Amino acid sequence: MANIISEIRFFRLVKWVLPFYLFTFLPLNTFAQESKPFTFGYLSYEAALKSMPDYALVQQQMADLRAQYQAETKRVEDEFNRKYEDFLDGQRDFPKTILQKRQTELQELMTRNIEFRQKSLEELAQAEQQAMAPLRIRLIETLGNIGREKGYAFIVDTDQKALPFINPALGDDINQIVQDALK
Repeated sequence: MANIISEIRFFRLVKWVLPFYLFTFLPLNTFAQESKPFTFGYLSYEAALKSMPDYALVQQQMADLRAQYQAETKRVEDEFNRKYEDFLDGQRDFPKTILQKRQTELQELMTRNIEFRQKSLEELAQAEQQAMAPLRIRLIETLGNIGREKGYAFIVDTDQKALPFINPALGDDINQIVQDALK
């Protein structure tokens, strides 16, 4: 009688466990067998960006803009130096009020020059971001197309040095593919 009760308990247990196993673990095993290998691409983002035909044009435009700002900075510095020399030459002969007025003018001029330098650096950085934006967008779109075409899970930028090792057997070096696609 104890054997029969044990068998009944066993079959009740199997009745609940077997469907759970079939619906939980069997699909996972099948999925694991059918899934394709995990692959990714890697590249130097900067090298890809620099390989773009428009990159040289953007760099030339930025160099021209920097030269304009440098010329203006030089002109303002020369003006300040000239006024400062005039101030030094005449400071002994100036009455107190003129001396104070000239000192105030020099201080204001120096403050404006410092503000101009800061603003010009900000404007140069903003101009570079705006000029490079279309290139970066094109590169990102190209990477997306290549990633979908090759079936990559992701593409890694090796310039950041966040990955000290990439196994070339699991990933693909796509530097040349990207550079060819961007031409």
